[in-house]
Amino acid sequence: MTGRIHSTESFGTVDGPGIRFVVFFQGCPLRCKYCHNPDTWDFAGGKETTAEELMKEYDSYKEFLKTGGITATGGEPLAQPEFLAELFALAKSKGVHTCLDTSAGVYDPAHHEKIDEVLKYTDLVMLDIKHIDNDCHRELTGKGNRNILAFAEHIRDLGIPVWIRHVVVPGITDKYEELFALGEYLSTLSNLKALDVLPYHDMAKPKYAELELDYPLGDTPPLSKEDAVKARNTIMDGIRSGLRKQK
Repeated sequence: MTGRIHSTESFGTVDGPGIRFVVFFQGCPLRCKYCHNPDTWDFAGGKETTAEELMKEYDSYKEFLKTGGITATGGEPLAQPEFLAELFALAKSKGVHTCLDTSAGVYDPAHHEKIDEVLKYTDLVMLDIKHIDNDCHRELTGKGNRNILAFAEHIRDLGIPVWIRHVVVPGITDKYEELFALGEYLSTLSNLKALDVLPYHDMAKPKYAELELDYPLGDTPPLSKEDAVKARNTIMDGIRSGLRKQK
């Protein structure tokens, strides 16, 4: 079996615990306005490769990856579930920690058998929740968030640890009420192990220009680290509020 891969990174430090071998899958169903990898959108792009070839590349770096493992990101890895399951199964057979970085935009609660096969071999999920409001999520990404939240609850029920990632964009995802509501929702995820609140940046502008694409957020200013900390504190307040309500 082959999969379509955009690229790999040999020493990833922000894609899961430890130093990791990162595989960027080609193709994504979302069109997030702040996406910094628009070159991964096209499902026909990238290059074909096999799980064996990827693990051979991993093995060439494995002495440096002992505290990490392999992370599948993208693009959207779950858009190629059979290939991803084969890759993760091979990694687990070698004792390698597996991490899935996903937006879960392809998850369908009524038809999740292929994705469940991936999850059998997944040690950690890093889940991007773009916006807690369904309509605002659709405006930001082109799709609503109901299936994405269903995926969060599915991996909770399976007991798979999750790290939540949330990008804070000025004027779009920085409203107090919505950040607090996101926190209250996260309080229901008993498998939550970490929360990464990421400040929006516009460093992808040159890539959009190179691809002859309009940059959707125009002159939206980057978010300061201080405002990112404030946003994280608001989400944490929401988590604490949600936990109190559950008692």
